[in-house]
Amino acid sequence: MSTPITIFDTTLRDGTQGEGISLTAEDKVKIALKLDALGVQYIEGGNPGSNGKDIEFFRRIREMNLRAKLTAFGSTRRKNSRCEQDINLKHLTESGAQAATLVGKTWDFHVHTALQTTLEENLAMILESLAFVRSRGMEALFDAEHFFDGYKANPEYALAALRKAKEAGASWIVLCDTNGGTLPEEIRDIVSKVVAEIDAPIGIHTHNDCELAVANSLAAVAAGARQVQGTINGYGERCGNANLCSVIPNLQLKMGYRAVSDEQLKMLTSVARYVSEIANAHMPVGQPYVGNAAFAHKGGIHVSAIMKDSKTYEHIEPELVGNKQRVLVSELSGQSNILSKAQELGLDVNAEQARSREVIERIKELEHQGYQFEGADASLELLLRDAYGDTQDIFTVESFKMMVEKTAAGLVSEAIVKLTVGGQQAYTVSEGNGPVNALDNALRKALVQFYPDINRIHLTDYKVRVLDEKDATAAKVRVLMESTDFKDTWSTVGVSSNVIEASWEALIDSIRYALLGMVKKDAAPEDQPREELGLVNL
Repeated sequence: MSTPITIFDTTLRDGTQGEGISLTAEDKVKIALKLDALGVQYIEGGNPGSNGKDIEFFRRIREMNLRAKLTAFGSTRRKNSRCEQDINLKHLTESGAQAATLVGKTWDFHVHTALQTTLEENLAMILESLAFVRSRGMEALFDAEHFFDGYKANPEYALAALRKAKEAGASWIVLCDTNGGTLPEEIRDIVSKVVAEIDAPIGIHTHNDCELAVANSLAAVAAGARQVQGTINGYGERCGNANLCSVIPNLQLKMGYRAVSDEQLKMLTSVARYVSEIANAHMPVGQPYVGNAAFAHKGGIHVSAIMKDSKTYEHIEPELVGNKQRVLVSELSGQSNILSKAQELGLDVNAEQARSREVIERIKELEHQGYQFEGADASLELLLRDAYGDTQDIFTVESFKMMVEKTAAGLVSEAIVKLTVGGQQAYTVSEGNGPVNALDNALRKALVQFYPDINRIHLTDYKVRVLDEKDATAAKVRVLMESTDFKDTWSTVGVSSNVIEASWEALIDSIRYALLGMVKKDAAPEDQPREELGLVNL
């Protein structure tokens, strides 16, 4: 049997201390349920004594029957006081959480400088606070703050703090690299010594200030730590915490430990992206294991090789973590890229077809003009389907007109769109919050009578990049749009020296891609009324 490693998730507490990360109580509940499904053993919800949002979260989440242990965070009692009179400990023990994590000082420099108390009083604070929490029926964990700095400065005192935590009955003693400045070999050496000295379960909590949080966590496990604390996507203060989206698969797929079940591991990518979406935080495409580009291949030689065997350029099967292989098509593409992408779409192609070479040349020409298909998967798919004759005319744009008027009431944008759908004309006018929104509204208004399901589609991201800065306001721009129907997400691209036209191109591709998928998915048998499929009047 594989050695189990306990995963302690602190996304909802330490993760929210990252710059730009702000979660409502509702957000925290949603993320907690996802983390629970992922199979982490502890979910640290926040500090119930610090703010009303965390108080509301603990009130709501206690009714959710989590399988993970709900954990509240707090610090040891104030110096020269009693635990019974400490308001923060009172809130913590009344939170309804099953466990409590108390952070305490283990670096003598911090005791003197930050707490401004004696070394003896700090040890008493650790012992009494953990014992108080346990006396209230909660499991107590000890976060040994700044432990590695403290150990290097005064190992005897740092270990004395850990012994007080053990004496108080802490279920886990977690060694924290709070400043994130310790190297992996130091972590391994110090954790090995702690495991030999302290007869208690040891955990690790690392920060990423040297880009080593994941490596340091793995080094600690190799040295005997059996709990890893971290956050989804590595969110956290300053440079972040250990990224559990890398820690978990490294432990399980590379080191032979058991953190979650194999089925839960397959949820990792979807959980990472869900948390990113809820937190409204950009997720790097190159993030290991779960990023959109983690298993993306662009170079023709690479693509040719993975078509023979994916192990040539992939260190694991992407599906193990819920991700998927992607073949990128760009000006660097060879015929293998086009064939792989076309085959992925189910198109009937042959390596000798002159059409594939034509498609490559067309893509190179478009990218020279400023198009970028790596980040516009839907536009690329439409281009390939058009080239191989696998699309149909869903609608035809006859014209559009855009007007922007400044009035006493403010700026008003109005769009007029004329379409032909199934031989019928649609002519609509709509206002919007800016020209692109007005065009989007008018286009949807024209199509909804034919495709009612278009109301499921909405724009999630819109980016404009200037391609020729030297041309100033006359410069060519590239617009990238991301859209979703709450099940799938896709991206499209448009390029023009007119930002409205570039946006229109991307918008038309987005709607066309979505409707093409609906038509293919809902293709009706001859005896089935098309009205039942939402394809009215076609």
